[in-house]
Amino acid sequence: MSRLLLNCDIGESFGAWTMGLDAEVMPHIDCANIACGFHAGDPTVMGKTVDLALEHQVQIGAHPAYPDLVGFGRRSMACSADEIRDLLHYQIGALDGICRARGGQVSYVKPHGALYNDMMAKPVQLRAVIEAVARYDRPLPLMLLAMADNRAAQALADEFGVTLWFEAFADRAYDGAGKLVSRALPGAVHHDSKVVLDQALRLARGQSLTASDGSLLWLKPDTLCVHGDNASSVAAVRQIRQSLDALLAP
Repeated sequence: MSRLLLNCDIGESFGAWTMGLDAEVMPHIDCANIACGFHAGDPTVMGKTVDLALEHQVQIGAHPAYPDLVGFGRRSMACSADEIRDLLHYQIGALDGICRARGGQVSYVKPHGALYNDMMAKPVQLRAVIEAVARYDRPLPLMLLAMADNRAAQALADEFGVTLWFEAFADRAYDGAGKLVSRALPGAVHHDSKVVLDQALRLARGQSLTASDGSLLWLKPDTLCVHGDNASSVAAVRQIRQSLDALLAP
């Protein structure tokens, strides 16, 4: 059984506004998806978050978004393919510069919010994102949603020579195709810590999940998204980390 990396959206404070328990969750994760200033974060927050990730030897990922601070990057925008490439290069480059000044580096890219959802739903946007990563630094992996059938995304990535890291969620419900159930629908988010832990372990073991339509769903994730929004979510991350480590113990 390979190690299932835990990734967390982090560095989302902005100016005097504090969001998330970054210091508390960082010791329990493998990958920090650091906001790059377009949906959250600012240069000072980015620097402090990079320092924290380097202290705990956590991989640093660029978490680019649409330019939407007010909507936290959760609103879709009508950006052209050229605009998507440019806004990714701008944000990845900003975080990469802060990393390099501290002796670190950006290790992967994970788009945020509406940009993430749009690229998973629209091949033109996905091609633009993959091409942007390839042009910036081809060896950088791109994190995207693990679904029942990832062949189309994999074919695009192969065309540009980009590595994909497929991501799953322990606290979200899935439909039969492996897409996340809309947050607007009941039951889209799992709040019971036992259910969340069970789903994390099933994903790590390669076992099936039950989709919203009752069908069985098999996903093959490389990484699991967790959250550090509050004390209870940090406690859940700690429990997931300990349980996943126990699976790999001799």
